[in-house]
Amino acid sequence: MAVQEARGGADAAAHGGAHAGGCTCGDCPHGAREGHRRAVAEFLLMRDGFAAGQGLPAAVAHSAQASRQWVSEELTQSAELVAERGRAEGEAWLARLWRRTAIAVWALVVLLLLVQSLTAIGAGWTSARTAGLLAALLVAGALTTASWLHRARGGALAPVIGEDNRLSTSRAVAAAWVLFVAYAVLVLVGRLAAASGHAERDTLISGLELARGAGMVTVLAVVCGIAVLVRRVIGLRILGQRLQKVRADRPRASDLLTDDAGRGTFADIQYVVISAVAVLFAAVRLARRPDQLPDLPWGLAVVVLISAATYLAGKYAEGGRPVILSVVRAREAGDLDAPIRTGDDIEIRGAGFVPPGAQGADRLSRMVVRIGAVNVHVPLVPVAGGFSNPTDAVLTVPVPADVEPGRVEVQVVTAAGVETNRYAIDVTD
Repeated sequence: MAVQEARGGADAAAHGGAHAGGCTCGDCPHGAREGHRRAVAEFLLMRDGFAAGQGLPAAVAHSAQASRQWVSEELTQSAELVAERGRAEGEAWLARLWRRTAIAVWALVVLLLLVQSLTAIGAGWTSARTAGLLAALLVAGALTTASWLHRARGGALAPVIGEDNRLSTSRAVAAAWVLFVAYAVLVLVGRLAAASGHAERDTLISGLELARGAGMVTVLAVVCGIAVLVRRVIGLRILGQRLQKVRADRPRASDLLTDDAGRGTFADIQYVVISAVAVLFAAVRLARRPDQLPDLPWGLAVVVLISAATYLAGKYAEGGRPVILSVVRAREAGDLDAPIRTGDDIEIRGAGFVPPGAQGADRLSRMVVRIGAVNVHVPLVPVAGGFSNPTDAVLTVPVPADVEPGRVEVQVVTAAGVETNRYAIDVTD
C-alpha cells in the first residue's frame, strides 16, 4: 500500500496535482493527517487479521514459532510506517499551531474589550480601562511576534513544550503567572503615564511596593522555581535510569492533566486547577483595584504553595527502574515439565517493561531481551484490540540456538533504552 501511495503521488506530480490542497499522499503537510489515518487503519486491519489467524502464508503456518516471528516482522514494518506518518503529522500540526495560538490571543483581547464596554455602561469609560486594553494589546503583540518567530515549534506554546514533545504542566503554570504579572505591571505603567497629579502618581508607585503584592510575588517565585527544578529532576532521573521517557508525536492539551500514558494524575490536576483559580482571583482583584498589584491573600497563597509542593513530590515519586523478578520456561497445555533448553520459550516476569506512552507497536517492537551475549527482539503477539506480548509485567521470547548451554544472564532493554537487573538462568543441552 505504501508503494501504491508513492506511485500515486508520482502520477499526481506528473499531472501537475501533487501536494495540492487535497493531497492525501502523506508526504506533505497537506496530506499528513490523511496519510497517518490511512496507515493506522491499515495497521489495525492487519493486526486484527493476524489475531484471527488470517493472512499467514503456507510456508510458515506449520510452525508456531515461525508464524509468530513472521507476524511480528510484518507488524513491525507496518508499525514503523505508522510512526513515520505520525511524526509527519505532528510536525505539520506544530507548523500550523502558531496561527491558532495567535488567533486565540487576539480573541481574548476582543473578549476583554467587550467586557470593558459592557461594564462601562452607566459607570463610564475610565483611564484604568484604557490602560488595561493597551496592556492587553502589548501582551498580545508580544505573543504574536513570539508565535511567528517560533512558528516551527508551536508558536507561543514553544516555551511550555518539554523535551519529550509534550506540554509541561510546571512550565504552563509558571507561564500563566508570568504573563499575568507582566499584564498587571503594564496596567500600572499605563495608568502612571496617564496620571496628571503628583498624588495620583505617588499612589500608583506605592501600589508596586512589596507589602502590597507579597503573596503574589511569593507564588510567582515558587512556581517559576518549580518549573526549573522539575526539569532538572526529570533529567537526572532519566540519566540515572530511574525514569523512563519516550517522545510523543505531538503535544496535546491533555498533557497538562495526564501522565505520559494518557492517564489522569492527581498531582498534575490539582496543581492546574488550584493555580487557575488563584490566577482568576488575582485577575478579579486587579479589575477591582487597578492602582496596585493584586494583593493575593496569604491564605490563598499558602494553598497554591501546598499544591506546588504536592506536584513536586509527585514528580519525585513517579517512575522507577524496570525489574526482572523471575524467569521460567513457558509451558503450553500438554507439554511435559522440563528444564530450559535452546529453542524453548521463556517467560520473563517483572514490572515496568513497557514505559508510559510506549504502548504503540513501533515502541513495543524495539524491546530487546539480552540472553547471555545474544540480543533477542521481543516478538509481537497480536490479539483483538492489542497485543498479548509484550506486556508491562510479562515478556515471552525464544531462547535462540546461539545461546551456549550453561548459566547465562537475562536482561531486558525497554523501548526507552533502560536496562533491567540481570537474572541468571540455567540452559541445558
